Amino acid sequence: MTSPTQVTTGRRPLGRRQAPAPGPSPSPQGSAPGTPRRPRPTLAERREQLLWAASDAGTLTWRNLLAYTRVPQLLVFSTIQPIMFVLLFRYVFGGAIAVQGVPGGYVAFLMPGIFVQTVCFGAVSTGVGLAEDLHKGLIERFRSLPMARSAVLAGRTLADLCRNVFVVLLMTVVGVLVGFRTAQGFFHFIAGVLLVLLFSYALSWGFAVIGINARNAETAQAMAFPLLFPLTFASSAFVPVRTMPGWMQAYARNQPVTVVVDACRHLMIGTPGSVPRALAWSLALLAVFAPLAVRKYRKAS
Repeated sequence: MTSPTQVTTGRRPLGRRQAPAPGPSPSPQGSAPGTPRRPRPTLAERREQLLWAASDAGTLTWRNLLAYTRVPQLLVFSTIQPIMFVLLFRYVFGGAIAVQGVPGGYVAFLMPGIFVQTVCFGAVSTGVGLAEDLHKGLIERFRSLPMARSAVLAGRTLADLCRNVFVVLLMTVVGVLVGFRTAQGFFHFIAGVLLVLLFSYALSWGFAVIGINARNAETAQAMAFPLLFPLTFASSAFVPVRTMPGWMQAYARNQPVTVVVDACRHLMIGTPGSVPRALAWSLALLAVFAPLAVRKYRKAS
């Protein structure tokens, strides 16, 4: 019969303390000898963890997309600005900007730059949205749930990617209305759009890092735009790089926005540009900022 002091709990009996097994004393830097280590997850367990993480990210993506339906002003104001840029550069500045060797004239030169500029400004909303959720305490509720830590960031960036898809489609319609025509065919145009969206997704992770470090949404926006303006306006998005001062041309030619804009023009209208170089920039930014954002988020928790 079991004595009252030997009550079992499923792991080991409680009550009388067992004498330690003979052997070397435990090292202060590691676990005691004989302590069973947690087994490494099997391939099936890792696959299940990835599936749950993807499911969590999908749920939060849908949650962030619903915010646009409940507050449509967010989507309206994010589309008014690029439309104003198209009209401004097409009909106000377009006559004073000379481009050579571009089939279709300045409007064909302008629209790939507008696509990239639009998604760059749209990527700022990732940092602003994360900073706002952190300020309101919503992220603290997510941390208390049994969900993947990366799902919060993945859900936000994927939702902003879906919004950028809608905005690029809208800009395409506006571009056609003001005279833009692709000279390379439909599939080359779609390839250019996909390249722009990949670049926008990489930038979203970069601005996610800013949003995690900011105290509120206003601070995140104030931190983002000083970084964004030199990238978008000191580039080939609106004017040829050769028209800039010599000291600025070296920066403008080799910064990521110019590389992506030139590659997008190459796919859409056939002007010189390097698609592999644009892909390398996008993947490099994604490889740097995505792990950094996840690590910052875990430290913040």
